[in-house]
Amino acid sequence: MKKAGILSMQRIYNYGSFLQAYALKKMLEECGVEVEFVDYHPGKCILPSKEATGMKRKVQKGLEILRMKGRLRDKVQFLKYKKNYAGKNYPVLGLEEKYNYTPKLDLLVIGSDEVFNCIQDNSNVGFAPELFGAGHQADRLVSYAASFGNTTLESLKKYQVDEQVAQWLRAFDAISVRDENSRKIVQELTGKDPVCHLDPVLVYDYPANLPETKAKIPHDPYMILYGYSGRFNKEEAGEIRKYAKRKGLKILCIGGIQRCGDKFIDCSPFEIFEYFKHAESVVTDTFHGTIFSVVTQRKFATFVRKNGYGNSEKLTDLLKRLGLERQIVTDTKKLGKILNLTVAYEPVMEKIKKERQRTYSYLKEMTGHGAEE
Repeated sequence: MKKAGILSMQRIYNYGSFLQAYALKKMLEECGVEVEFVDYHPGKCILPSKEATGMKRKVQKGLEILRMKGRLRDKVQFLKYKKNYAGKNYPVLGLEEKYNYTPKLDLLVIGSDEVFNCIQDNSNVGFAPELFGAGHQADRLVSYAASFGNTTLESLKKYQVDEQVAQWLRAFDAISVRDENSRKIVQELTGKDPVCHLDPVLVYDYPANLPETKAKIPHDPYMILYGYSGRFNKEEAGEIRKYAKRKGLKILCIGGIQRCGDKFIDCSPFEIFEYFKHAESVVTDTFHGTIFSVVTQRKFATFVRKNGYGNSEKLTDLLKRLGLERQIVTDTKKLGKILNLTVAYEPVMEKIKKERQRTYSYLKEMTGHGAEE
């Protein structure tokens, strides 16, 4: 049996990172290959990073959480969630404590996630050549739904790494990206037009293929606030609280703690779908929070961030691709109006169904099983 490796963000403590890695692994296995995850060495950050590394970074992050606005019990619960994340979730992906660098493989798949997002200040990633395939020991090198995140062609040129990135990209046997910004960068740097695919969490049939869960779904009606800790500001939190009060809903925070939350939920990645499925509505400012809302066909509103660690490139593209642009919050005061909209999911799910077929065709071709289709 052929061996395929996935080089992604599988060790990031994040539900979206886990679920996209798990989904891609399962889809590749369905194509008849043996799959293992491959690790990378974080590079030096191109943007100045205020973050420490190792244990010092963990302490720094913990203190940040304690200083945030929110309920003390939720802060403690969140810190416990972070502490136990690896022990609970890494074994499900088959990750071992020892990192797996540059194994010999028949195929190396880089992606999904923001594997090409190299102009950033995250010390867990930095400017890491291995995320572009440098030094790999595979017979074939491809990507699947890879993203540059908020790295743009202009920023690559500004920091004078565009030629280096172009050289790495030209070495790929096939490139698949997941957003227009990434497509344009690849096209400009290599002269080749990459294929575009949806994120694995959307194209893998999660509702039908979920392992059994023991999610403790509340009996009282609730809405979900999904985002990194502290990302929703005072004005946004105020409108979310107003909507919840008007509808008689509890605010469950998943993924992070927020100043307007009623309760932080520590759950397994697979339980996410159960919580979303039973929610009256969802407010998020993340790429995968939006995807979870779509997969479970919820009413939702998405804040698109342009400042700081922005997500406007990938998130706006996703919603546009699915025909869901009206779910973007452009005016915080209109949050309630957006959440009251009926989302027409039938055409959305039809698009996803077609994209699922395209994904499997691509993966079968990359693994050498296209003739079996």
